[in-house]
Amino acid sequence: MAYKHLKHFIDTLEKAGELVRIKTYVDPRLEIAEITDRVSKSPNGGKALLFENTGYDFPVLINSMGSYKRMCMALGVQELDDVANEIEALIKLLSKPKEGLLDKLAMLPKLGQFASWMPKVVSGKGACQEVIMADPDLTKIPVMQCWPKDGGPFITLPVIHTKDPNTGTRNVGMYRMQVFDKTMTGMHWHKHKVSAKHFMEYKKLKKRMPVAVILGGDPAYTYSATAPLPENVDEYMLAGFLRKQKVELVRCITQPEIEVPADADFVIEGYVDPEEELIWEGPFGDHTGYYSLADWYPRFHVTAITHRKDAVYPSTIVGIPPQEDAWIGKATERIFLAPIKMTMVPEIIDMEMPVEGVFHNLVIAQIKKDYPGQAQKVMNAMWGAGQMMFNKILAVADEGTNIQDYKALARYMFQNLNPATDIYFSQGPMDVLDHSCSKMGFGGKMCIDGTRKYEEEIEGSVEKLTSNYPFNKQEILKRFPEVKEINDSLLKEDIPCILVAVQKSRPLHIKELNEQIYCLPEMTSVKMVLYVEHTVDVNDLPSALWRFCNNLDPRRDSFVVRPPLPGHPDKMGAGIGMDGTLKTRLLDNFERDWPNIIVADDATIKKIDEKWESLNIGSFIASPSHKYKSQMYGEEAVVPQ
Repeated sequence: MAYKHLKHFIDTLEKAGELVRIKTYVDPRLEIAEITDRVSKSPNGGKALLFENTGYDFPVLINSMGSYKRMCMALGVQELDDVANEIEALIKLLSKPKEGLLDKLAMLPKLGQFASWMPKVVSGKGACQEVIMADPDLTKIPVMQCWPKDGGPFITLPVIHTKDPNTGTRNVGMYRMQVFDKTMTGMHWHKHKVSAKHFMEYKKLKKRMPVAVILGGDPAYTYSATAPLPENVDEYMLAGFLRKQKVELVRCITQPEIEVPADADFVIEGYVDPEEELIWEGPFGDHTGYYSLADWYPRFHVTAITHRKDAVYPSTIVGIPPQEDAWIGKATERIFLAPIKMTMVPEIIDMEMPVEGVFHNLVIAQIKKDYPGQAQKVMNAMWGAGQMMFNKILAVADEGTNIQDYKALARYMFQNLNPATDIYFSQGPMDVLDHSCSKMGFGGKMCIDGTRKYEEEIEGSVEKLTSNYPFNKQEILKRFPEVKEINDSLLKEDIPCILVAVQKSRPLHIKELNEQIYCLPEMTSVKMVLYVEHTVDVNDLPSALWRFCNNLDPRRDSFVVRPPLPGHPDKMGAGIGMDGTLKTRLLDNFERDWPNIIVADDATIKKIDEKWESLNIGSFIASPSHKYKSQMYGEEAVVPQ
């Protein structure tokens, strides 16, 4: 369905019991984020929150897409798979051979539907231009500072419009914007992004680059700005398809080259000058759960701010998962399964992106396997497909398991896995936010092939791991004082994997420790050891896996061992250890700065504790930051090395 404006979506959420209005004064600096962090981590993502008393003229809407139900409501569907099924049906219809006149005539209604989804520029002003600020001033908008070590307030849901200066092709993307003063922000587009390519074209021409940013309007606009579309596909065509109604655009007032949705809540117009010095932007508490550290980015100069008379400021926070962005990512996972299947990986059955993997770190693909080496074929195809190029760990299973049941999936994949032969390493482009890479934006990748194996894929010299020795974690803790805790609970589920918390103190420590541990006879039944820092609670499996995935460069930090089987010195087992600990200059020759995890400060936590009852949003929820305080590396965004 098409929402007429953001308030229409708010009213729909409220009627469905999915929104809470907060009338108590709450400061956009840190306080809104702390409340939202508590609510978004409650069961099923809690409720959408509308802060009506912020000290500004505009209310703040947050967590509006922070659950499966609200994400479906935002896109006007009952289930996210409904969108994928519709896309698949369209692709099949368009690719079907048209043999006769009747076949071709039958296509006309669908072609008419396509035309009805295409964006259209209309004349005159839109509702987004009802009010024109006489003196553009970003400080009059309730832009939030989310986390204590953020470089300042950030616009976190900006829908940013740019155009290729040579072709006029529009791009709509989402990149955070740090507010520096009333008419200037940073423009945090990474070098892989289309807007960054547009910027480089303007740089060649030595011309100013017009830019427009919208906030609000139909939530389909916000989602479409995040979608991993090919460069030549207009995001507003996707939005039109999702809302089943074309997006009407109007020209900006001071940047008429750019068109924006007429029903947006805010429009921030301006330009980026490629000849101008860059600005030091950040740090920012990011979706990885770590601060992304400060760096140099272009300056965006505001030339006009317009808004609806009844404008609502939409925002979000990102940080330690789960947050609202997990559900936006879930929509992408479900919606883009169909195009991947229909155009690149026909054998794919399903796909899953666990929240602990914060999108790019961990992707599970389920395929219909028909021949040896098929998992590697899928690996190469997916790592070459759009934003999947940023994927760090790809786990491939076949139709013999349910990939939504993580324990059953792990049990099945480990049964089929030889750690010495079925784990593949590569390297390539990585997300700029991945702090584990030795070089920014370039690092290691890993594919775990947990599919059933054909005879051609089995290496005969490695025996299936079996052991008559019961696993004894107390013996390991006694032998290795640097090992502070072991989670062996997965062994009881027939999953041959343990998590080890270790206090690293010397170069090559994890590699050497892994070799020593695998010499123990009871380890012959353990195929994989995941190492994390001694401050991490390995018994909190989701949190430990989140820390592990973020800190691992698979190619650099994985250590395969082939210990002799006890009682059979002529036969070898196989295991792998992976180092998911912090990397430093001293111990790891790691030359990049390492970021801290994101935790609220004590003063803000105390304020919200005291204010909670007056918020009228239900039973008290303690700050999620409490359980992570002991895992911080000092107080700053950058870890002291």
